[in-house]
Amino acid sequence: MKHGLRIGVAEDEQFMQNYMEETLTLLGYEVLFLAGTGREFIDKCKALRPDLVITDIRLPDMDGLEAATQIYASNPVPIIVVTAFHDPALIERAERSNVLAYLVKPIKQQDLDPAIAIAMTRFQEFQAMSRETDSLRQALEDRKIIERAKGIIMKRTRLDEAEAFRRLQKLARDKNQKLVEIAKILVTAEEAF
Repeated sequence: MKHGLRIGVAEDEQFMQNYMEETLTLLGYEVLFLAGTGREFIDKCKALRPDLVITDIRLPDMDGLEAATQIYASNPVPIIVVTAFHDPALIERAERSNVLAYLVKPIKQQDLDPAIAIAMTRFQEFQAMSRETDSLRQALEDRKIIERAKGIIMKRTRLDEAEAFRRLQKLARDKNQKLVEIAKILVTAEEAF
């Protein structure tokens, strides 16, 4: 099995289900499940949490892109769509639906493997950027709280900025807490008075 990659497939045509299962297995992937409808696809993704999903756009009860959007919202996962249609409107919708690859039937084995590899790589890059963005956002929020706490100390003690910051650092050291935690306590206390 390639890197233990577990794949969920949504396809309503039995022939294509068989083809996808056989081809993915030959390529060394684990086919975690096959779903014939959008609802079944969503339910199985929630229950089994695949590493990557491949869905046909046209499913009997629900559009595959809509199902993929719902799946991504509850559990971000790389998405590859498969369709018999080369429609610019579908491609545009796929781009807005977090789709990382778009394959037009008939799908060849040599097309599927690189699409999976690229989708996984891009997804990991997006996840890393998202974590970095969250980290930077948190650092900015922490900085704002520390600045407010420093301002409170400056106002109450008439210390300059550098000395107020040193006092805040000393308080954090003495209490064995993070600087931002001490700053939050000071800001909360100031708001109470």
